[in-house]
Amino acid sequence: MKVRIKFKKVGSLKFIGHLDVMRYFQKAFRRAEVDVAYSKGFSPHQLLSFASPLGIGLTSEGEYLDAEFESVDTSEEMVRKINQVMVEELCILEFKELPEKAENAMASVAGADYAVSIKEGYYKNHPFFEKLEEFINKETILVMKKTKKSEKEVDIRPMIYQLEQRGNTIFMRLATGSVANLKPETVMIALCQACNVDYEPFGIQIHRLETYMWNPENEGELIPLGAIGMEILEPKQEVLEEKAN
Repeated sequence: MKVRIKFKKVGSLKFIGHLDVMRYFQKAFRRAEVDVAYSKGFSPHQLLSFASPLGIGLTSEGEYLDAEFESVDTSEEMVRKINQVMVEELCILEFKELPEKAENAMASVAGADYAVSIKEGYYKNHPFFEKLEEFINKETILVMKKTKKSEKEVDIRPMIYQLEQRGNTIFMRLATGSVANLKPETVMIALCQACNVDYEPFGIQIHRLETYMWNPENEGELIPLGAIGMEILEPKQEVLEEKAN
């Protein structure tokens, strides 16, 4: 059965990369002795698929991965059992069963929420909050985007779904995924240009709040990736149909 797991990655573990996160989960599932499914063949591996890998240095409370299991306990018990062998800075928040025909997490990603905060000692007297409304009301926001062979100018305005001040942070809802993908760093570069401020990459902390997909029942609406999952209220085991001889 397919399961969608929501997890967080915070604190000092923001400095480990995606491959390390993948290996971390593989080891955690083995240590927790859960019945995760493996691929067939000469070199079997756990059937895991991550939604949208988080960049090094970013924290998040809205990460997702899909996994296949031969059998599971209740959602509550699976969260408890797996978190027992994980650290607090990288642990799971939800464990839900997916509908049979649901797309995998990576293919489903369409957007994400971010909170960008300014680190102490950087961007003194910055005008970001005062300029946000003027910035987001522009019809086009052009930035230079590097490709493997060259640079080209790109309009990122259609990929910014929401931009506003929330307390001491800049809240962003951005297009994310294989079709359109906008990094919060790119938005900050454009905002710095609009404010005539030098961009300082080490002067901001980016925290991903949630990852979204398009609602299959309401076109144009973004919903969290975990919204299509169902809480598992009783233990389940995958039923394999035997092929007729």
